[in-house]
Amino acid sequence: MTTPDSEHPDEPPRSGPCAIVGRANAGKSTLLNTLLGCKLAIATPRPGTTRTCILGIYVSDNPPTQIAFLDTPGLQRPRGALGRALVQSARQGLLETEVVLLVTEIDPRRPDDPDQVLAREEKRVMGLARDRKLPVVLAVNKIDRLLDKRLLLPLIDACSQRYPFAAIVPISALRADNTLALVGVIREQLPEGLRYDAEMLTDKPERFFVAELVREAAMMQTEQEIPYCLGVYLDSFRDEQRLTSISAVIVVEKRAHKGILIGKGGSKLKSIGTAARRQIERFLGRKVFLELYVKVREGWTEAPADVRRLAVESTGSDD
Repeated sequence: MTTPDSEHPDEPPRSGPCAIVGRANAGKSTLLNTLLGCKLAIATPRPGTTRTCILGIYVSDNPPTQIAFLDTPGLQRPRGALGRALVQSARQGLLETEVVLLVTEIDPRRPDDPDQVLAREEKRVMGLARDRKLPVVLAVNKIDRLLDKRLLLPLIDACSQRYPFAAIVPISALRADNTLALVGVIREQLPEGLRYDAEMLTDKPERFFVAELVREAAMMQTEQEIPYCLGVYLDSFRDEQRLTSISAVIVVEKRAHKGILIGKGGSKLKSIGTAARRQIERFLGRKVFLELYVKVREGWTEAPADVRRLAVESTGSDD
């Protein structure tokens, strides 16, 4: 994201990494996409959607700013090898940052209760940040669900008494409410100077994001237990004269899951492919021919090597 010419000539340029951390489904990936002005991270209502740290570099000229946002997997109770890997990936993000952006969400049923905003997972992050002497910016997300915004002030005051946050900003990542103010307070915590290539958006290859978009489409169209055990890799990715030809494999743990994904007469897989192709074409900016296959790899979420290959270190391939 780049803004017009600077209106703040006296403000020095600032840059640095900022880890986005928080519970599953707090809206971290939606926030990253909103800040960047493009869809980089997939987002679904299912826990465990984000499986690896995703870098997205925010760039602005007004004032000169570069923030390397690192979207991390949601903090949750580990479940198997995959769950442990996701928690470890999230913690790794805290080791590679200079500012922590802790994203939590407001419960409209208990808008004045700081315990629903700063629960066990948030306190763990705050403890790790304190140990590393990192500034923490608290973003209270989903304020669009709160009818009476006056309730935010006592909640912010209560949270500020729990921890010395660098700032507390109520936001709606979905509607982009207060997100520029959030960028401003993060910027204040970063050192002077620019350190990133202004043309760089992320460090992940196209194949990674294409595989993620296939996984997103599959997650959105399957039953509750299946999304967690979905993995995707690309069997082929060829840029041809007028289109990109892609063959993707969806990996599941059980044969029953394979049947659900394919559907009667292949109807479900066709629907997933149509949804994924539209998103991939939007991402690549060109026509796409997409073939989908489903493969059973029993117990892959319990096998550290498979978890590393299909989730944590995924590049969109099965290497």
